[in-house]
Amino acid sequence: MVCEKCGYLDNEKEKLVNDTKLCSICSHFAPEKKEDFSSYISEKIDWKHLDSFRKYNQNIGNKLKEGMSKKAGQGNLMTRPPLGYSVENGKLIQNQDASKVHSLFTTFLNKDISLNQLSKENNLSVNGLKKILTNRTYLGEIKFAGKLNKATHSPLISAELFYAVQRKISTLGK
Repeated sequence: MVCEKCGYLDNEKEKLVNDTKLCSICSHFAPEKKEDFSSYISEKIDWKHLDSFRKYNQNIGNKLKEGMSKKAGQGNLMTRPPLGYSVENGKLIQNQDASKVHSLFTTFLNKDISLNQLSKENNLSVNGLKKILTNRTYLGEIKFAGKLNKATHSPLISAELFYAVQRKISTLGK
């Protein structure tokens, strides 16, 4: 396949955007609006100008992921805040739902109640409840790209409560 913008012959990573064959680099930067896209295609570029990205295997997005990993390593959240937290000045702060999260953990641990019952009582999906009950953010940790980092926010629940809930969850399927 030959890219219709830069002329690069790419046999492996063919991308079809608006019925136009593009290499991976040109397709990444292609605008979504059709009127902008036709103008984008008409502005030809020599594939050699983009070849260093291919030659050194520069994946678009690596720098973004590196920056996010660095921020997560400093204890900052890289996703939307979980239930019980809000973001203020770039930091996680406990909000009015913090008591609800604590209640979910203690109710699940101390009562003979199924995930299904608890999720219905709290207007949550079962998967949503499981995500809450296994979210390490409530311990004061940040998980990003498979790595755990000590966070800058205060924990919402104790480690003892968290791990007791994890043990109970692990016995559910048995």
